[in-house]
Amino acid sequence: MVRLILYTILVSVTFKDFIIASDWPQWRGVEGQGHSTDENLAVEWSEEKNIAWKISTSGRGWSSPVILNDQIWLTSAEEILASEEEAKKRLKENTGSQPLTLLKSSRFFAICIDKKSGKIIHDIELFAVNEPQWVHRFNSYASPTPIIEEGRIYCHFGTYGTACVDTKSGKVLWRNLKLKCMHENGPASCPVIYGDSIIFHMDGSDVQFVAALKKDNGSLKWKTSRSGKMHDNPQLKKGYSTPIIIKRNGEDELISPGANWLYSYDPKNGKENWKVDYEVLGFSNVARPVSGGGMIYLATCFMRSQMLGVSVGVDPKIVWRYRKGVPNTPSPLFSNGLLYFVGDSGGLVTCLDAKSGELVWSERIASGKYWASPFIANGKIYFHNEDGVTTVIEDGRNFKLVSKNKLDGKLMSSAAVSEGAIFMRSDTALYKIENK
Repeated sequence: MVRLILYTILVSVTFKDFIIASDWPQWRGVEGQGHSTDENLAVEWSEEKNIAWKISTSGRGWSSPVILNDQIWLTSAEEILASEEEAKKRLKENTGSQPLTLLKSSRFFAICIDKKSGKIIHDIELFAVNEPQWVHRFNSYASPTPIIEEGRIYCHFGTYGTACVDTKSGKVLWRNLKLKCMHENGPASCPVIYGDSIIFHMDGSDVQFVAALKKDNGSLKWKTSRSGKMHDNPQLKKGYSTPIIIKRNGEDELISPGANWLYSYDPKNGKENWKVDYEVLGFSNVARPVSGGGMIYLATCFMRSQMLGVSVGVDPKIVWRYRKGVPNTPSPLFSNGLLYFVGDSGGLVTCLDAKSGELVWSERIASGKYWASPFIANGKIYFHNEDGVTTVIEDGRNFKLVSKNKLDGKLMSSAAVSEGAIFMRSDTALYKIENK
């Protein structure tokens, strides 16, 4: 009876109940929606201005930094390319037409950095894989952002496996290498924590399911296959999005975009609650949904992305859709009844009335490609492009540019925020940016 009571308490609280506002424990922050409570973040920087420290990173990975207390963690992969002859032979199995990279082998790492000094504390090899699947040239083998809680970090690499590390000692506590799918373009979906579980998507061209592992030992807790009808073409069944957890009618629900459908699951047992058809082709989902004002907002992603406003009342349904300049990759941002998003290329930022889906304004910021998701802090919204430029604007019904800031290297990863500092990972370095 005591165990049952403790279990009930554990699964009835959400991840954010254990995290303080100065932490950034998962992709897009405490609630996974890109919000920070910091009030004194820098709005201007360069390689010579407001850089507290900069350290070089090894390997390759587009996972974002996560932060708890004085530790920053990120993941990376060291890659050994396959020979041209081997790549040509193995890529005959590929059914798509995307530009791909193929490896002979890859080693997967978790790296811990001291938040104050930038000194590397741990550099841990988690596991190695021979002849991994091909990956899109704009993706990496270490794109899923890990998730951290007191004493443990959970590093997920899609089909290659998941590992749990003790954050103090750096000891690998467990590994699960059993859940497999064909990503086609590499892993990207990030894990979430709920009670005694970590939950993630496995949406491949061959199988599509959501799974939960037990946090204490990594064993499978539940696994639920996608139930919605998808296109017959395997390439149009895959997905790369990350779920969020919301409260609806007093109950926690896992809001989970897959190909062609938005699903809701019970995070305790994986039971499907409901699903909503996009009513258009939508696959290779990357952007993470956001919620607010009794609605969920999500991009349908490829081929022609639409932004959907989904009511989560008694009968969840699409109440509006917007078709212009909608991203495939950067996630939207909800704030004060407004919804913001930036297109994948060209720098067009759109602001919608979140309730009605009506256009408030659209303006161009720095040109180029956008992969990272924006964040908001103290009424300022930060957008990052691949060329290393972060554009800062005011949150509001009137467009107001604050600044444009340039760093060296490529920005593919979303930023993290903690205790008055912005942490940004380029393709070669990790930066701590703060007012001096």
